[in-house]
Amino acid sequence: MTAAAIEAPQRVHERRFTAAAMIGPASVVVVIGLALPIVILFRYSLNQFTPIKGMIDAFTVANYVKFFTDPFYITVLLRTVRVAAMCTAICLLLGFPLAYCLARTRSRFKNLMLMAVILPLFVGNAVRAAGWMVMFGNRGFFNSIFLALGVVDKPLDIMYTEFAVVVGITAVNMPFVVLTLQAVIEGIDRAVEEAALSLGAGPIATFRRVVWPLAMPGILAGTILCFILAMNAYATPVLLGGPRFQMMGPTVYGQFAGVNNWPFGAALSFILMTATLTLTVVANLVVQRRYRR
Repeated sequence: MTAAAIEAPQRVHERRFTAAAMIGPASVVVVIGLALPIVILFRYSLNQFTPIKGMIDAFTVANYVKFFTDPFYITVLLRTVRVAAMCTAICLLLGFPLAYCLARTRSRFKNLMLMAVILPLFVGNAVRAAGWMVMFGNRGFFNSIFLALGVVDKPLDIMYTEFAVVVGITAVNMPFVVLTLQAVIEGIDRAVEEAALSLGAGPIATFRRVVWPLAMPGILAGTILCFILAMNAYATPVLLGGPRFQMMGPTVYGQFAGVNNWPFGAALSFILMTATLTLTVVANLVVQRRYRR
């Protein structure tokens, strides 16, 4: 055997050791900070709860049965999925044109426009929801304008509605979708679009057959991010939806902090996580299969 043939396995071993050393610290952090708490929380979901003794060690699926046999919690889950889907669709519909303009613009103010998109991320969700409360209140900005113009005779009930929650969550998630799409669209060569236009394709056909398929990785990433954030939203549904408009995030928190029912709260957490991951994976598989054909 030659010296090069002997050194080749050693080099492979060194590369594997280097790769393991690089991902090792991050893997430890993920296991300790994420995987281990999830395992513990799942164990809690199999315990029992009594108002007097609190959590009692057991091994039962009663908490999951309670969820799926109670119409109230099923309604809360379906409402959460509906709101998350609506927010994701709106963010994609409104965010794609903005992301395309940011990616294709040659203006010297492009950095300022990007900062305008990023700037809302410096403000907490609760603060932004409080701002929408000022806008949507009975004496808020919109109702004051409508009453002054004579459009309505009495204030509209905008606060504590699904509309208010959808608007609030959409405003929170929009920058994430725009930035994700903008980064991907910038990677699409402008010459590809120009070639399609020169071959006789109109703007709509160019978008449908060229831009949209090439931007699909960014669309999927932005959709996943927006949907997950909307499914797990807490501050916005609480402040804009009120106590009567329940979503899964506030419901989970209420079980932990309100009635101190950790087993049922843990079960709700896993149901929410499972529903989010399942819907996300199924949607991605359907979209990817659609565009592979």
